[in-house]
Amino acid sequence: MVKVGVYICHCGKNIAGVIDIKKVLEEVKKLNEVSITRDYMFMCSRTGQQLIIDDIKAGIVDRVVVAACSPTMHEETFMRALEEAGLNRFLFEMANIREQCSWVHYNDPEAATEKAIDIVKAAVKRVSKYEPFERGRLPVVKRALIIGGGIAGIRAALDIADAGIEVYLVEKSPSIGGKMAQLDKTFPTLDCSLCILTPLMNEVSKHRNIKLLTNSEVVDVKGRVGSFQVKIKRKARYVDVEKCVACGMCSEKCPVSGIPDDYNCGLSSRRAIYKPYPQAIPNAYVIDPEHCLKVTRGICGVCEKICPAKAIDFNDKDTEIDVEVGVIIIAIGYELMNPREITEYGYGKFKDVVTGLEFERICSAEGPTKGKIIKLSDGKEPKEIAIILCAGSRDERHLPYCCNIGCMAGLKHAYYIASSNPEIKTYIFYTDIRTYGKGYEEFYKRIREMNNVYFIRGKPMEVRFEEGKLTFEVFDMNVNELYKFRVDMIILETGLIPNPSSIDLASKLKIPRSADGFLLEAHPKLRPVNAPSRGIYICGCVQGLKDIPSSIAQASAAATEAIKLLIKGEVEAEPYIVEIDESKCSGCRICLSVCPYKAIKINAEKKVAEINIGACMGCGICASACPSKAIKQRKFTDESIIAAIDAILTK
Repeated sequence: MVKVGVYICHCGKNIAGVIDIKKVLEEVKKLNEVSITRDYMFMCSRTGQQLIIDDIKAGIVDRVVVAACSPTMHEETFMRALEEAGLNRFLFEMANIREQCSWVHYNDPEAATEKAIDIVKAAVKRVSKYEPFERGRLPVVKRALIIGGGIAGIRAALDIADAGIEVYLVEKSPSIGGKMAQLDKTFPTLDCSLCILTPLMNEVSKHRNIKLLTNSEVVDVKGRVGSFQVKIKRKARYVDVEKCVACGMCSEKCPVSGIPDDYNCGLSSRRAIYKPYPQAIPNAYVIDPEHCLKVTRGICGVCEKICPAKAIDFNDKDTEIDVEVGVIIIAIGYELMNPREITEYGYGKFKDVVTGLEFERICSAEGPTKGKIIKLSDGKEPKEIAIILCAGSRDERHLPYCCNIGCMAGLKHAYYIASSNPEIKTYIFYTDIRTYGKGYEEFYKRIREMNNVYFIRGKPMEVRFEEGKLTFEVFDMNVNELYKFRVDMIILETGLIPNPSSIDLASKLKIPRSADGFLLEAHPKLRPVNAPSRGIYICGCVQGLKDIPSSIAQASAAATEAIKLLIKGEVEAEPYIVEIDESKCSGCRICLSVCPYKAIKINAEKKVAEINIGACMGCGICASACPSKAIKQRKFTDESIIAAIDAILTK
């Protein structure tokens, strides 16, 4: 007969303030399997854990049930306590009576108590059917793959590489740098963005442990934690980066011009052979295959003829390379929502309505206007400028969530304007000003004290063009008055959306996404950079919108988690994998067709299914689909589940 110890946590008043702990204990004591019951204010504390350890060592219990919070919160805590006492960690069950009882039934303590009794009884019956087992161990490939070459990907790559681990850094653009490279300055200190970024980019290009793969993208991922097989497509660059000296002669002579320059948000143009921006890494030119006459029509080839370094190679082809890595970090950032969707503001209709990112390029010394704040319609300096915060964000018609950085971006742009010409009047239209973060509130106060910067709490209505001015009305909620404004230029701090590439990556890597489309972490508090799929980490804006310092901090956290796994040399397999009874298996292959992780194959010799313990994630789909009941999942056997159901139904 098993001896189950039941330990109930008060969780301060979170549980005990609603549930009658004594009544739960009285009912649970009636179960034949229960050898002892205890309750304590905080079971997760060292004192609480010691109660369990002492009872195990005394031989009083050989199975443990802890009735407390969510298993996600403290299951590992109590499993370690079992191991410390010498008991197999998997002879444990956690009964969630906080989130599932006291928190949701706080207004009905009697019903919450009855439900808690049922949950604990079911846990006792389940754990009584458990058998001890050990997790398999798998070798780890000591290499990392980082997808995304923005500031988060760069920081993670350098942290891992500095630990002596080989890193593949994959970026789909011809250069690393991401959105940060397009900014003129960063808040709140207003450092030159590229002055901060380019030393890190150069370090990446020279680091002996980093293999930089630009103009590349991940097309397939297989395998498991510790051993991912990744297929990467390297798009033809038509320029040998090892030979190119970035002299620029090729671009000067290229006859194809007028192509919108992505780096300058289309506000300037480039040629068919170009360097993304002066500080780009790799420090080499690239050919645009969609516009190059040699690639599209087989004519021209001027760049090849005049290149002094013989770096042009029109025989270059798209290639695929296969790499094996132990961990993957996703850092592919964000995109701006399409401002044309906010039709009332006239973006695309009026030249002098620009996005915040476009304004960054206008203010940059190497931007399309060489840093001069001018109207794009006529090249004249504006006298009045409107900055509209939350353009498309916090708006149920477009993006219901806050973009996180829009307020600070708008304040920074007001500073740009005031620094350029203090005579220009700047109007900031806002719903709320959100400036949390170190130094941000101080920066906000600094802008509020500036002359010629005015704050109006209200959303501008439809923008019209009247008598040479952009005209609109705003209802100022602070004074309950309707005002009409006539300005020369409008800056839209647009909402931000997940990188569209995250949809495909989430599918390939089996990572869920939030309602807003961002990749979901395993736990927002305890595992904020871990993806639910083991060995995969997320950081930066792909996980949720955040500023540059937060993205860098999260990137270093993801790198640390990756390093911890890689340096062990081996990793434990998922504990609750399935097992196959070969005597029952008919080799029907149904399990192969339903397994989302491709963790099952047919043994050619035995003609039965077998499990790859490294790939199996313990989802249990195969067990439910098996017609001959040859597949059993650890901990989730028919016997344990039926026993739990019987406990709830038996009164």
